[in-house]
Amino acid sequence: MGTLVAPSLLAADFLNLESEMEMLNQSEADWIHLDIMDGVFVPNISFGFPVINRLREVTKKPLDVHLMIVHPDKFVDEIAAMGATYMNVHFEACTHLHRVIQEIRKKGMKPAVTLNPHTPVSLLEDILPDLDMVLLMSVNPGFGGQGFIEHSVRKVGQLKEMILRQHTSTLIEVDGGVNLDTGKRLVDAGADVLVAGSFVFSSDDPKGTIRRLRAL
Repeated sequence: MGTLVAPSLLAADFLNLESEMEMLNQSEADWIHLDIMDGVFVPNISFGFPVINRLREVTKKPLDVHLMIVHPDKFVDEIAAMGATYMNVHFEACTHLHRVIQEIRKKGMKPAVTLNPHTPVSLLEDILPDLDMVLLMSVNPGFGGQGFIEHSVRKVGQLKEMILRQHTSTLIEVDGGVNLDTGKRLVDAGADVLVAGSFVFSSDDPKGTIRRLRAL
């Protein structure tokens, strides 16, 4: 399997969202990454279910939904109803993480857990076999266009070692400051999925940028 690329719609032009979605449909993007923010867990608000439900109507790409919210367990049914493939919840937002993971899988989605930059991967030791994916934030969550946090590369390597040691098939996804340079280093360290927002949507050739990321 080559590198998977999930463009983050947070960086798209929302005045021309339909054309942005058409570009992604025509591109080699593997998934579409959707960041849902509540202004509580992170200091920003993005888009909600009405927008995402319309997006689902105009794309066949799998939806990778990242909930940067408190109490994500309250919205498992809504995320499932909109046809999400992956449901990402933050480790830091879930008091009863195992229960949330079970509910996500029960609804037919693939459960993923997200770690903030300061959260060590060792905390996933017990839950890792139950996860289809781990998303490592390589910027502080809440805003696009931030600088890459360098220790994220080492963190990917640590998580990869844990996955190999436990013989799981868990994917490693990384979000934040991804470009051709940081992306190459992340993939070399063991990342499977790259989330890229500004780097894709601010590019003169977004489809070509996605293609180059997939080739890393």
